[in-house]
Amino acid sequence: MNQLRIALCDYLSMRHVLGFRLLRPGRALGRFVEFAETKGASVITTDLALEWARLPQRVQPSTWATRLALVRRFARYCHTMDMRTEIPPDCLLPDRLRRKPPYIWRGVEIRALLSSARRMRSPLGLRGKTYETFFGLIAGTGLRISEALHVDNMDLDWISGVMTVRNTKFGKTRLVPLHPTTLAVLRSYAKVRDQLVPMRDQRAYFLTEDGARLSEGAVRRVYARLRTKIPFNWQVGQRRPRIHDLRHSFAVTTLRRWYSAGRPAEALLPRLATYLGYAHVNDTYWYLSAVPDLLASAARLLERNERSSSR
Repeated sequence: MNQLRIALCDYLSMRHVLGFRLLRPGRALGRFVEFAETKGASVITTDLALEWARLPQRVQPSTWATRLALVRRFARYCHTMDMRTEIPPDCLLPDRLRRKPPYIWRGVEIRALLSSARRMRSPLGLRGKTYETFFGLIAGTGLRISEALHVDNMDLDWISGVMTVRNTKFGKTRLVPLHPTTLAVLRSYAKVRDQLVPMRDQRAYFLTEDGARLSEGAVRRVYARLRTKIPFNWQVGQRRPRIHDLRHSFAVTTLRRWYSAGRPAEALLPRLATYLGYAHVNDTYWYLSAVPDLLASAARLLERNERSSSR
């Protein structure tokens, strides 16, 4: 086995022990090692890393920078065992990711999505109820798609009205308080589901009519069909509305509500970050610059506060 391939196995094993999942990065580094093997290279060099990083065409420069950063971290590990390893400098491809502004769903669009899902037909009549509840949960709580799919029955505390979200994107667990109306819809779905599918996966909350846990592939296929029935206020050149944008819309709606009420949104951002399960509060600050009217609201609130303090 190539020396780099052995080093990669050891590197990924070490990072996994430290709590990193590295699913996509691991696959990417595997492709880098394959590329190195085709070049007959047994050690990492800066030129080799740069050549591999720039392989994809018609991508943002940030994609190249991300690929080079993956190899750079791996090279640091390899350098501790083989001094011939070159560690690519940070400044070679410094471009940062330019995040596209999210599509912010309007209330009428969310209602159209849930209504279209509700009208879906199926042998048992559960399918429409499942997708209506699933999309409604994401819109009402800002959960990630993967988090909603992995909700178990035991994660819902019907008495306290709190949902436990486990093994999130960053390997953490958090508690998500639910609005009474959301809780009522979830309870209603569970009752209908149990009546229609008595033989089922006893752990999973969202189920197919076969009694199995709902899958991400099925959700995305259904959404692709439902999207054609929604009166989006979408314009050419703008990001196409995604399921994940329901999460962004929840965050933006919350910030708008705070600003409208004159509340110190900046001071409350850490709470929103915690609720949504972000690793850093900076991820919520992004919404201020990504959505122009939020930036304008922040400026107006700051101006009012400055006038009040000067009196």
